[in-house]
Amino acid sequence: MALMPVADALAAILAGAEPLPEEMVALDAAHHRVLARDVAALRTQPPQAMSAMDGYAVRSADADHVATRLRVIGEVAAGRPCDLKVGAGEAVRIFTGGVIPEGADAVIIQEDTVAEDGGITITEAARPGRHIRPAGIDFREGDVLLARGSRLTDRDLSLAAGMNHPEIPVCRRPIVAMLATGDELVMPGATPGPGQIVYSNGYALRALARQEGAETIDLGIAADTMAATTDGIRRARDSGADILVTMGGASVGDHDLVKRSLEAEGVAMTFWRIAMRPGKPMMHGRLGAMRVIGLPGNPVSSYVCGFLFLAPLIRSLSGRSAVHHVSETALLGRDVAANDLREDYLRARLERRADGVLIATPVNHQDSSLLGNLAAARALIVRAPLAPAALAGTSCAILRLPD
Repeated sequence: MALMPVADALAAILAGAEPLPEEMVALDAAHHRVLARDVAALRTQPPQAMSAMDGYAVRSADADHVATRLRVIGEVAAGRPCDLKVGAGEAVRIFTGGVIPEGADAVIIQEDTVAEDGGITITEAARPGRHIRPAGIDFREGDVLLARGSRLTDRDLSLAAGMNHPEIPVCRRPIVAMLATGDELVMPGATPGPGQIVYSNGYALRALARQEGAETIDLGIAADTMAATTDGIRRARDSGADILVTMGGASVGDHDLVKRSLEAEGVAMTFWRIAMRPGKPMMHGRLGAMRVIGLPGNPVSSYVCGFLFLAPLIRSLSGRSAVHHVSETALLGRDVAANDLREDYLRARLERRADGVLIATPVNHQDSSLLGNLAAARALIVRAPLAPAALAGTSCAILRLPD
């Protein structure tokens, strides 16, 4: 089978990936959840004209010059009804958030007055509308302020509360089950035997999935047998996972059993090799409603493929309006060689020059097993198939990695 281009592979993975069903959650549980539908204000804010300052509500026509004397007829505090009416030569003591009494059209702050003998003398002329928050200046009942597909920020939660929503409709979080494979893997803290390595891939990928809004299930490490691998696949299916991610066993060796196990369990494979570096031996298929992504075992390949393909899939199932990674432009920090037929994703450090220009410098060794260089990278430099050699200072496309 020919190697599938990266863009075609991503399109295949995202095909039919519709947002998961809606559920209502309390505001305190809604941070970084994705809105399942538009949300409109249930009230007008503020519902009436209110004072923005502590001071005196007046008729501006009566207080348009310094030294005017006004009689104080009462006071209005925040959260209390106001049945006062300001007439000629009158003022009402008002506090921030107090309802502007009938007849008043300005507020003079208390620092611009001298209070004595039941009245005030103003030291700063009033202007119509000054220090008044008109009704609906923030929003009005029925205004759609939070759009479907938005991932809710902390400020959005405050807005939703102000709109009088105690809970909010969001898409269900995708459930991502992760299964590592390989007799060579041991858990962190163990002492590796001859030929063994410490398992690391799942920790980055589960963190990536959670950061993108998914719930994760750790299915552990399956031995290099069909029985162990198929058991892991069945456990993912039985858990109700929306996505199964396998790590390792994706190549063509005698001990690479993941593809055979997936097909034995009825997974309809879409592809199993991609024209990219790192990450050529990657697979994708479906088992009923469960989507399957088979990642390579090398940690850099595994993470880069997870970033490029798993993250957009989670976003799509989560209902986000923005699914794809956003490409930026930088200048190369050093020369790079010509590329071959595969799209290349070079791990790179980032720095910003004094003049504001972003510099992307590929790490010295691009081997797909080097975790130190992966951790040091802040971006991927994207090199198209057959891209010619490029000198330092040449413009390049980058994808920022998560902070």
